[in-house]
Amino acid sequence: MSVAASPAPSLGDHLCENGFGCIEILPSTNDAHGGVIVDLKDPMDPQVFASLLKSSLLQWKKQGKDGVWIKLPIELVNLVEVAVKEGFCYHHAEPSYIMLVYWIPKTGCTIPPNASHRVSIGAIVLNNKKELLVVQEKRGRFHGIGVWKLPTGVVDAGEEIFEAAIREVKEETGIDTEFVEVLGFSQAHNSFFGKSDLTFLCMLRPLSFDIKRQELEIEAAQWMPFEEYAVQPFNQKHEPFKCIIELCIAKMERTYTGFCPRPISSFFSKDLNYVYLNSKDLHKSS
Repeated sequence: MSVAASPAPSLGDHLCENGFGCIEILPSTNDAHGGVIVDLKDPMDPQVFASLLKSSLLQWKKQGKDGVWIKLPIELVNLVEVAVKEGFCYHHAEPSYIMLVYWIPKTGCTIPPNASHRVSIGAIVLNNKKELLVVQEKRGRFHGIGVWKLPTGVVDAGEEIFEAAIREVKEETGIDTEFVEVLGFSQAHNSFFGKSDLTFLCMLRPLSFDIKRQELEIEAAQWMPFEEYAVQPFNQKHEPFKCIIELCIAKMERTYTGFCPRPISSFFSKDLNYVYLNSKDLHKSS
């Protein structure tokens, strides 16, 4: 017995048993983990949706399905209450849709939780004069305390770490750069609405030098002598910033090797992904 996607979701799918008693259910596709995905796009009356949802859950239970995902575009937000009354709960939301989920079996739920981490970068850009590219921000925790800091920012969905580092430096300072390597990363919990932060400290090589700061978020930007950056009282008081200083010194003394991106292909996807590794020592071992 199979459930096919319908070209007219508002009418539902018709599931027939032994040629008799066709039952109208919501259009769905099977996921890779024994569940189903309902991706509604067209308007639907809440009462019609409620009826289809009830009959669908009964059929999916008979079929031995596990998780049920319902993706509702923001235009169909009026259907959320109906689904919640049937036992669905929120899983996650994006600007254009909300995802609801329901676990059918009475056994323990194995549906993975929503993404637990936000990924961000910090960019170390050193020029040949041993000057560090630094900024002061107009908003956030560093605003108004006189601290010169590294350009930082959040990695966008579908964006590589090295791409985000290059983009953030360009956006905040107008400086073009070439990505060199990831020097390290840190994890902080309960950082953003209960989520954890993964921050990758990246080394980049400047390709231009004339600063054009971003007016919206950046108060000031400059090339600062590294020694001047390092002795800022704020940096001396806080351990994470001491680590940044130590890494910068190690790179300038050529005693530290970070992780460079290597493109790799996958059996599961046609898109290239990247693994970050110490290629210098890897080549030595081979």
